[in-house]
Amino acid sequence: MPWELDSDRPIYAQIVDRLKHEIVSGFYPPGSRLPSVRDLAAQASVNPNTMQKAFTELERTGLIVTRRTSGRTVTEDTALIEQVRSELAELQISQFLTRMQHLGYQKDDSIRLLLAKKEEI
Repeated sequence: MPWELDSDRPIYAQIVDRLKHEIVSGFYPPGSRLPSVRDLAAQASVNPNTMQKAFTELERTGLIVTRRTSGRTVTEDTALIEQVRSELAELQISQFLTRMQHLGYQKDDSIRLLLAKKEEI
């Protein structure tokens, strides 16, 4: 099944974001081997060069490493993974608060709504 990618942002950036989420959520645990560029490109229905560009970006950030004999693996640096996880969470919170502000809610109102929703779950 192809990944849902939109035309609003570069495809490789969307792939980077998806793989980051999969790494920080534990779908790909620290030290685990990633599928090959070709396999992931086929899953996402994208050109292998686009997937390679995404992998290169993830290597640059340190989230994945290339090992000659075992291919690409997720970093074993759990502190880095946690840092990226926190950054992604902060971004989600900022985006949420901005959207709520556009609806006319102040930050305190948004937090109260979240707390009320938490009690429902």
